[in-house]
Amino acid sequence: MAKNKTKEKHMAMPIEEQNTAAWANIERLKPVSRVPIPDYHATKNAKEWVDSNQK
Repeated sequence: MAKNKTKEKHMAMPIEEQNTAAWANIERLKPVSRVPIPDYHATKNAKEWVDSNQK
């Protein structure tokens, strides 16, 4: 049993809410895990950024 019961009580609460972030451009959510899937343009921009920043 943990000494800090408050911590156990609040472990399920998210620290940040990413669903409403301006950069998210969420197209849909995975059904079970609720992972946000970005739209096509956000994915394309991310790939271009990674490709241009590789050494």
